[in-house]
Amino acid sequence: MLVLGIETTCDETAAAVVERSGEGPGKILSNVVFSQVSEHAAFGGVVPEIAARAHVDALDHIVTKALADASLTVRDIDGVAAAAGPGLIGGVIVGLTTAKAIAMVENKPLMAVNHLEAHALTARLVAGIPFPYCLFLASGGHTQIVAVRGIGDYTLLGTTQDDAIGEAFDKTAKLLGLGYPGGPQVEKEATRGNATRFALPRPMHGRAEPDFSLSGLKTALRLEAQKIAPLNDQDVVDLCASFQQAVVELIQDRLRAGMKLFRARYGVPTALVAAGGVAANEAIRKVLQRVAFEGGVKLVVPPGELCTDNGAMIAWAGAERLALGLTDPLDFAPRARWPLDEVAGPQTKPARVAQQGA
Repeated sequence: MLVLGIETTCDETAAAVVERSGEGPGKILSNVVFSQVSEHAAFGGVVPEIAARAHVDALDHIVTKALADASLTVRDIDGVAAAAGPGLIGGVIVGLTTAKAIAMVENKPLMAVNHLEAHALTARLVAGIPFPYCLFLASGGHTQIVAVRGIGDYTLLGTTQDDAIGEAFDKTAKLLGLGYPGGPQVEKEATRGNATRFALPRPMHGRAEPDFSLSGLKTALRLEAQKIAPLNDQDVVDLCASFQQAVVELIQDRLRAGMKLFRARYGVPTALVAAGGVAANEAIRKVLQRVAFEGGVKLVVPPGELCTDNGAMIAWAGAERLALGLTDPLDFAPRARWPLDEVAGPQTKPARVAQQGA
């Protein structure tokens, strides 16, 4: 099964072709990503209108290259998948409309993929992980702990009450005058800093429910920075190190609570899976490994290029759904918001009731 996947939910224009021959792992035949970092750098964040226009300019070329890199034509594919949300609605419209056009002209099935579901299933693309597994999804817009029990069967165990972890990293970078994107910059500076210099809070630490909160940590960091302004280079690296250490300890505590809740409800997970751009942070990866070891399960973290937004994860999610006959009509509407636990899976048919006398 060959599926073309298109991703345009934020500031990456991406397309890929993936081959699925079973439950996984799959085979990535091509994976083309065009980053818009340079277009947004001057603004310190993603500008939705600029992102949408950049998708329009780049997407046709990206799709063409993805097919060429896979040595295929559009007629060779078995279906086309596009991220239909959640995300910046202008970008979502561009990608989904392109996929609809291809599906209509070539008479191919369309899979309107939830961007979060694509992250959730990437572990099956790279490692063939069986269900059920515990997912830690952390990106610029999302921080969630999810029980992944099957295609379209996702239960939210914990989520952030305010900022996402990636968003908190980006806002910290902006506060301290670092470059964009902020997460990698904070991680880089933190390696040179003293993580014990500033006593920053660990919000919601120790609570039974595995939820997150980052706004208090972000505010505390701002107040510490204001106390010692103007900041010198050592101040900046120490603030970055203290912030990152607080986040790492918060993730460890919240994931322990999440794994405990998973076990109570569903038994032992097949793995602890991390997805989203935050999973590329090396300090965070180390604490994920620790939590997995404590829980007696393996840790699965996709390669860095598959943690950030990409077309391969969309193509794979589309292939997983196509294998179950889960396709979508051409009038499927793009969605700015689309919670993962509202994604539909295969419908269980009601048991037939035997007729009297039959």
